[in-house]
Amino acid sequence: MARLAQTAGLTDVQSEILATVRQFVDKEVIPHAQELEHADTYPADIVAGMKEMGLFGITIPEEYGGLGESLLTYALVVEEIARGWMSVSGVINTHFIVAHMITRHGTEAQKRHFLPRMATGDVRGSFSMSEPDLGSDVAAIKTKAKKTDDGYVIDGSKMWLTNGGSSNLIALLVKTDEGAEKPHQNLTTFLVEKPEGFGEVAPGLTIPGKIDKMGYKGVDTTEAVFDGYRIGADMVLGEAPGKGFAYMMDGVEVGRVNVAARACGIAIRAFELAVEYAQQRKTFGKAIAEHQAVAFKLAEMATKVEAAHLMMVNAARLKDSGARNDVEAGMAKLIASEYCAEVTQDSFRIHGGYGYSKEYEIERLMREAPFLLIGEGTSEIQKTIISRGLLREYKSRS
Repeated sequence: MARLAQTAGLTDVQSEILATVRQFVDKEVIPHAQELEHADTYPADIVAGMKEMGLFGITIPEEYGGLGESLLTYALVVEEIARGWMSVSGVINTHFIVAHMITRHGTEAQKRHFLPRMATGDVRGSFSMSEPDLGSDVAAIKTKAKKTDDGYVIDGSKMWLTNGGSSNLIALLVKTDEGAEKPHQNLTTFLVEKPEGFGEVAPGLTIPGKIDKMGYKGVDTTEAVFDGYRIGADMVLGEAPGKGFAYMMDGVEVGRVNVAARACGIAIRAFELAVEYAQQRKTFGKAIAEHQAVAFKLAEMATKVEAAHLMMVNAARLKDSGARNDVEAGMAKLIASEYCAEVTQDSFRIHGGYGYSKEYEIERLMREAPFLLIGEGTSEIQKTIISRGLLREYKSRS
């Protein structure tokens, strides 16, 4: 057992789950990640293995067929999976956010319709807020849902759907006419069922194809184009028009913990590769780990890994307790993603010229780490959230 990134106070069940996932990652993910990533191939066999272990239902309540575990358990599982291959953690991330939103805010009919099949992985979710002309400016959403006698008609384009082609359920944030003065109170979340695949997958809904990315290969990232797509009013999340923004922000909070966990996983792997290579590679008659310049770099890397892990765990435990964790989740995401990029680059430098070769795993991590600086809000967005929260808590009395 490695010394870094250990979590105190876990139950026997949590420890058993993590040990099982770690073994799965070591045997089924790491040995195949390089080949699948370079070919940009969807990890179907790995996903099947995760379904068999019940990971798609890890936080879904037991009454709906899930394991009923905490956000902390899920985050630690994601950390382990991302350590093997970050793209695999992406397969379950958006699914988890959608399941969380339905569990917290869905009607009983929506829960019974979706959650049992989501727990088995037969229904897999994707999450859609962004559009071609906007990212974090959610209030500027242009995609509209117009009320009709039998439901709604949706028109517009969405962007950056992780699992857009491989999912069969989209949590979709669009604009509706609720007559509210504040823009975010005119946003509604719909639960859009669709077939897997690309092209016109349903009347009025087209998934054009995979977006070619620098990293984060294997998992499909897509657009979604709605053109006269009809949907029933019973597929409004919670049957509550105008509350979509609040529901999505709840999902984003847990998503930020997830991104922090993924960043921790990549940083752990980058450190593992660096510390192993530094003890094997020799220069001037001794292992490079014995050179102070490299030894100090390893010390700094390990400290960053540990700090990021602890902040991620704290944010997850706060959310599990029912407390507000927007500041803590923002801090965890900020520090974990920034440290991940730094640790990965340090590992790359320790590898020297070999780090630039596609034969070495660190080359892949160098392309994956930057994504986490953007996903679920950039570092600048996190700083905005953190500063607003701090000013709210430390309001001047003068």
